[in-house]
Amino acid sequence: MKKARIGIVCTVRKTFDYLTAYKLYQERSAEVVKDTSVEWVNYPEMVIEKDEAEKAGQFFHDQNVDALIIVSATFHLGHLALILNKKVAKPLLLWGFDELPYDGGKIRLNAVCGVNLNASNLYKAGVDDYIVHVGNTVDEDWIRAIKMKVAIENSKVGLVGYHADGFYNVGVNELDLYQKLGILIQHYELDEFFGGEASEEEIAKEKEVVLKTFNVNKLNDYQVNQVAKLCVLADKFMAREKMDVVAIRCWPEFARHYGVSPCAMMSILQSRGILLACEGDIEAAISMVAVRAAGEATPFMADLSQVNYDENYALLWHDGVAPCNLWDGKCVRSLETYFAGGKGVTADFVMKSGDMSIFRIDTARGKTRIFYEEGEAVPMDKLLSGTYAKVIFDHHIKDVIDTVVYTGVAHHVIMGYVRYKKAAEYLARLLNFEVINVK
Repeated sequence: MKKARIGIVCTVRKTFDYLTAYKLYQERSAEVVKDTSVEWVNYPEMVIEKDEAEKAGQFFHDQNVDALIIVSATFHLGHLALILNKKVAKPLLLWGFDELPYDGGKIRLNAVCGVNLNASNLYKAGVDDYIVHVGNTVDEDWIRAIKMKVAIENSKVGLVGYHADGFYNVGVNELDLYQKLGILIQHYELDEFFGGEASEEEIAKEKEVVLKTFNVNKLNDYQVNQVAKLCVLADKFMAREKMDVVAIRCWPEFARHYGVSPCAMMSILQSRGILLACEGDIEAAISMVAVRAAGEATPFMADLSQVNYDENYALLWHDGVAPCNLWDGKCVRSLETYFAGGKGVTADFVMKSGDMSIFRIDTARGKTRIFYEEGEAVPMDKLLSGTYAKVIFDHHIKDVIDTVVYTGVAHHVIMGYVRYKKAAEYLARLLNFEVINVK
């Protein structure tokens, strides 16, 4: 996954306590750049005059930054942010420092007014991809949103087959997707995914993993071998094609042509950080990229499957594809063959408890939206086949369901054990997407 490359620059005015402000900037920016999940490009001088802004803007342009933090350490000329934006033309964080104690009755920084000036100028110039932040530490949610945006726009996305039969609601307009995110979908047939070569040694190695990870008492040797072989073939496919994520038409043809469904393979490979989406759902696949960038290394594509309005919970379930590292550590983690005439080999386990969220990028009626909700996965017994978590959302489950169905959100969401509500809202602003909030 490509790291976000973020620039940071200090703007000041000499009529204020600019030397103290610049010292504060150096101290605070030194803390910012400790985040090694980002490539930082720190401009080495303070920017005061218009020609200095031109020079700094060219520097960041040449450094090919993905976003820029413009620090208003004090009030400053109104030209500076406009010049920097013209040169860079990337999302901006307008960061103003808190005011210092007064010195003889004179305001020392007036930084918030500088942020206000920048925001007003940019807005009236038609620039909307800025976020405003006031405080003495950087806005971590903005950084996370930039990481999500960069991950999405630089992802290589594949579609193996097509969307599942009748799942029209997960189809996409590929040129619309290209226009909005710069993504070109790479198309493959099913046999290109599972039709490669796997040596006996490679299969045997993966078979050891299968047997160590799952109880396979309900499988025969052929099914275990086919799962292991598919792990080898899928891993090679993803590496050979340099894919960041693929959406697979995993039924109805897959099990018929290969011998087993891909569910168990997906559970295993996803636990290693390989992103695989079910049922040909491209927007779910892209959402998985975003959720990983938000901090969940192994996201889970789930159905909002079962709800209990009286007890206020939902079951986030899918046909045995959850990354096997998300197991609760208590139930028996097994492989099952309960569908597709015994060929539907799936992972079966209850997922771990903890704070969580669901996220989806979803397009309807020409508009692309971001749906997001938070909650908690709670313990439950293993009562059915598949992989699933019992979840109590922050809003009542009826309100969650009503929001989903009355805004047309598709029936797949991406679950992660991480919360990032503000970052998801920032991402929507940066991409000019609508936000769907549960009310």
